[in-house]
Amino acid sequence: MIINFVTSNKVKVKEFRQILEPAIKVNHIKIFYPELRSDNPEEIAKHSAEMLANKLKKPVVVEDSGLFIQALNDFPGTCSAYIHKRIGLEGIIKLMEGVKDRQCTYKSAVAYCEPRKKPVSFLGEEKGNVANRIRGHFGFGHDPIFIPKRNNKTYGEMKNYKEVKKFRRRAVEKLRDYLLDV
Repeated sequence: MIINFVTSNKVKVKEFRQILEPAIKVNHIKIFYPELRSDNPEEIAKHSAEMLANKLKKPVVVEDSGLFIQALNDFPGTCSAYIHKRIGLEGIIKLMEGVKDRQCTYKSAVAYCEPRKKPVSFLGEEKGNVANRIRGHFGFGHDPIFIPKRNNKTYGEMKNYKEVKKFRRRAVEKLRDYLLDV
């Protein structure tokens, strides 16, 4: 079985391959496409997957993820990549200065769609806290400021972050189970 994973993020492709292959081969397609604006990552992923499956005339997988910080009304949420480019981790840390409630949730929505069919989506979540400062250099995105629950290190400080990072893995494993069951 082969899936067509549409993303511009090569790290995500590698992560998907580690979880899905050899049972499901991951074909990477890198094309630009407009994204729906929504606070719900599943809504964005499903909309994109349906649009791309019909445009490319082949089954596709799309992933949308973000860091949802409770004290900031779930900001940056589905705009995480954009905000990361604009203000970076330093900006998020600055926004959190003096904030005691540092709870946050990493969310990943993976959607699968075949041409002219309705998309299905799978959500993976992981609770944690925002660190007081940038810590570590492993991972990507918000990993150096995300401290997973029941831990005192950020993903950025964990050399084995690929094995312990759960939110995207949970969503991709749900996709894998769905595809192998069909």
